Amino acid sequence: MELMNEDLKMYFYGNRLASYSGWPFDEDCACTSDNMAKAGFIHKPTENSPDVAQCFFCFKELEGWEPEDDPLKEHKSHSPTCNFILLKKPVEELTVEEILKLQKERQKFHIKMACKQVIEKFEEAAKSRRGDIIKIAMEG
Repeated sequence: MELMNEDLKMYFYGNRLASYSGWPFDEDCACTSDNMAKAGFIHKPTENSPDVAQCFFCFKELEGWEPEDDPLKEHKSHSPTCNFILLKKPVEELTVEEILKLQKERQKFHIKMACKQVIEKFEEAAKSRRGDIIKIAMEG
């Protein structure tokens, strides 16, 4: 049940905002940490990319932010089916049934992301293997 609590935690703006330590954009920008958190993003910096943000719900990752980028518009354009972005009322007003339906949709996004990663790894391995086979065929 602890994992479920971690999942549910990010539905709330304050918890998403708390992830923005070291966010490179401030007051004069459209993509402030405040606006990023409101748009559903959490800060997921890497060593090479300090501005990676990921929607906690649809798992869409975006980086290369420009000061004038509007997080809500970017989220909608890159992930138009994200149920969190499509919510018509604040999270605090959702019923338990609505949260459970949302969690079901979130799981679908999670499964799609996991499958995509497995397929990409498989395709990389197949490409490498194909290269090995061609190399062996050329030698013989």
